Amino acid sequence: MDTELKTAFDGAVANSKNLPKQPPQVQLDLYGLFKQATHGDVSGKRPGAFDIRGRAKWDAWKSRKGASADAAAQQYIDYVAKLANG
Repeated sequence: MDTELKTAFDGAVANSKNLPKQPPQVQLDLYGLFKQATHGDVSGKRPGAFDIRGRAKWDAWKSRKGASADAAAQQYIDYVAKLANG
């Protein structure tokens, strides 16, 4: 990730903490994009059926599989900007 994109991404992450409370699906979308941008493709086993929260987070991350870190970071930046502007 180049310096300009990294700076914008870090700013979007900081701004996301100041957004009004979002519905769970929006939070999961942001989580998936964040994890793809910072860690790449999901790894490890999918959490079991009784770990509903862990499974939802894993699925949100897996839905971004194959996206480059730069693409996921830019999508995260754009999504936070959209949420901030209503």
